Amino acid sequence: MYGLWKPRVLGAWRVPAAGPVVLAVNHSHNIDGPMVMGTAPRPVHFLIKREAFVGPLDPFLRGIGQLKVDRTTADRAAVIDALGVLERGGVLGIFPEGTRGEGDFASLRAGLAYFAVRSGAPIVPVAVLGSAERRGRAIPGLPPLRSRVDVVFGDPFEAGDGSGRRTRAALDAATVRIQGRLAAHLADAKRLTGRSNDET
Repeated sequence: MYGLWKPRVLGAWRVPAAGPVVLAVNHSHNIDGPMVMGTAPRPVHFLIKREAFVGPLDPFLRGIGQLKVDRTTADRAAVIDALGVLERGGVLGIFPEGTRGEGDFASLRAGLAYFAVRSGAPIVPVAVLGSAERRGRAIPGLPPLRSRVDVVFGDPFEAGDGSGRRTRAALDAATVRIQGRLAAHLADAKRLTGRSNDET
C-alpha cells in the first residue's frame, strides 16, 4: 500500500493494543480492505466474499489469515471462523454495509452487531477516504498511483447495552446505535482530513 499510494493514517493508536477488536470499515472501493490491512497497527482478519478466493489469490488470502464467506446464505463456517478470531484475542475486520457501495455506512447489516455483542469485543470505526474519488490513468480500476488515501481510526465503543442480550430486538437496537456512531465518525474523519465536500 505504501509503495503504490500515499496512505495518511490517523488515530491508529486508538486500536486497543491487545484483546479482541472489531474494525468496522466503510467500503467504497476494492482497495479499502487491503489498505486497512496494510496500515492497521495489528494484523486484521477480514470476512471476504468467496468470489475473491480464485486462482493464486486463494492460497494468498488464506495464508494471510483472511476469512472466506458465502454471502448468498447464512454461512455458519464463516461465523465460527470469525468468532474464533475474536476468541483468540485477534482483530476482525468487517464491511458492515455488506458490499461495496457509497461507503457512507447508510445501510448496515446485523452481522457487525452480532459479532460485537456475542464476543464482547469493542468496535473501532475506520474511515477510508480518497480511494474512490477518481480513477487512475495507468490502471483505471484503481485510484491514481501515489495519490493520497486517508485511513482514520476512531474511538472504540461497545455495541451492546450492557445486558448481554442477543435477541433479534437487542441486535436491531445495537445496529441502530452502531450506525449512529459510524456515521458520526465518518463525518468527523472528513472534517479532520479536509474532505468534507469530497466523496469517500
